[in-house]
Amino acid sequence: MSDFFAHETAVIDEGCQIGTGTKVWHFSHLMTGCVLGEKCNIGQNVVISPKVVLGKNVKVQNNVSIYEGVTCDDDVFLGPSMVFTNVINPRSAVNRKNEYLKTHVGKGASIGANATIVCGHNIGQYAFIGAGAVVTKEVPDYALVVGNPARQMGWMSEFGQRLQFDAGNIAVCEESGEKYKLENNKVSKI
Repeated sequence: MSDFFAHETAVIDEGCQIGTGTKVWHFSHLMTGCVLGEKCNIGQNVVISPKVVLGKNVKVQNNVSIYEGVTCDDDVFLGPSMVFTNVINPRSAVNRKNEYLKTHVGKGASIGANATIVCGHNIGQYAFIGAGAVVTKEVPDYALVVGNPARQMGWMSEFGQRLQFDAGNIAVCEESGEKYKLENNKVSKI
């Protein structure tokens, strides 16, 4: 008996590592060599390619494909139909499997519905990528980015609340009461 749940329509190839308490829903496919941490939730029609690594408590919503080269830390949220790429210049007639670029998504980051993450660009911890954004460069920790191409519009707390910094460059999360400092265009929790 396994210590994870898989819907009867899910396809799980030999050689996957799946953490305790993880749920894999309808029509999803986990490919050989992928690693999923504890208590992940894999929605409907999700494909997780070989060598993909997901940390604990990663939430993957419906219709997401996670390609080789992608790693996600704990507590990452991947919104419905968001897209990762793994080749910068794909061509059907040219095999570029040895050119996959890596993308790392930091702890607690959220990527909104229908966003696209162009490969080779990392997403910082607790970053917030707005729905439909197209990320074409690195995203700093706690950054809020939106649009096509994605541009930074502010900063977010670990609870997903927009941060407003005072004259002393201190912000307080309205939901948690946690304090943050902005220094040298970087945010850190204090």
